Amino acid sequence: MERAVLIAVIRDNQEPREAEEFLNELEFLAETAEIETVRRFTQRLPQPSSRIYVGPGKLQEIADYCKEQEIDVAIFDDELNPAQTRNIEQVMPCRILDRTRLILDIFLSRAQTAYAKTQVQLANYEYMLPRLAGMWTHLERQRGGTGTRGGAGEREIETDRRIVRNRITKLKEELKKIDRQMAVQRSNRGQMVRVALVGYTNVGKSTLMNLISKSEVFAENKLFATLDTTVRKVVFDNLPFLLSDTVGFIRKLPTELIESFKSTLDEVREADLLVHVVDISHPQFEEQIAVVKQTLQEIGAGDKPVYLVFNKVDAYTYVEKDPDDLTPATRENLSLDDLKKSWIAKANTPCIFLSAIERINIEKFRSDLYGMVREIHAGRYPFNNFLY
Repeated sequence: MERAVLIAVIRDNQEPREAEEFLNELEFLAETAEIETVRRFTQRLPQPSSRIYVGPGKLQEIADYCKEQEIDVAIFDDELNPAQTRNIEQVMPCRILDRTRLILDIFLSRAQTAYAKTQVQLANYEYMLPRLAGMWTHLERQRGGTGTRGGAGEREIETDRRIVRNRITKLKEELKKIDRQMAVQRSNRGQMVRVALVGYTNVGKSTLMNLISKSEVFAENKLFATLDTTVRKVVFDNLPFLLSDTVGFIRKLPTELIESFKSTLDEVREADLLVHVVDISHPQFEEQIAVVKQTLQEIGAGDKPVYLVFNKVDAYTYVEKDPDDLTPATRENLSLDDLKKSWIAKANTPCIFLSAIERINIEKFRSDLYGMVREIHAGRYPFNNFLY
């Protein structure tokens, strides 16, 4: 297993606790990619350095540590531009990964179907294209001879760029064909009510999917366990509907992936109801809710009806406040009952608290979901209400 250090810039307006949670997520990403985190480095700056991300002194400190400890890879918690990557590589004695590259590597390793592989390959090539100059040392050599597109002396970098561009064009054509096929499949499903499970990655969507549909969708306590959208027909009391499990969202989800997974996200766009699953045991669950809402807006699904599901209540913990402590209570001091009252009072959408693993409050969830699907179905087929 490779050994890594994590590197992050803490912005001036950022709380240290929030920065720590972001690094926890980066470490989880590294763990998912089978990389062991050895140490974390942070530096508070107004914004990352446009040249080397952190300050020169901090970068040298990191480089010295990596050399001394024989670290394999340095992982940065932001996307590095090509110039930053080249400048950092001149100092660092180990391999460099940025957050986007790490997520792409995880997607590449987890893609199972031909469709998912095509989507991830497209995102990977689009990420690589502006960074080709720093990827292979042979690219700086000159090509001699005649008969090449640019004549004698064409730089290999131009040849490789042309190869990657051609590959991107071919992958986009393949995706268009698959997109048309999937659009036909969706149209063939008729006017059945569609429900889509959405949420941050690793919140328990696939576990909930298995519970509701009685299927065996792959579920694992790792980020991005599900890449391929799974659609199942579910029947509650003679009322059929379609339930889909979609790829999880994440903070700073690479734009290349959002674009290449367009057709997968069509399941969300075309859904009649979104079941937004939240891991209530996560310290930053409110920030995760905000990330999902923002992503839904970006893909054109921000106006869909939403059922908010707070999962993993069995794992929720809190720190009881000392009666003599007169400082204001924080979210960490709220009991689960306090949190329930808080969210039920302020949420503009229906919500429920449950545990898919421990099957806590699942029957109430089924009943609520049935009522929502029935209401949508009744509006679509007003004369078929005798079915239920």
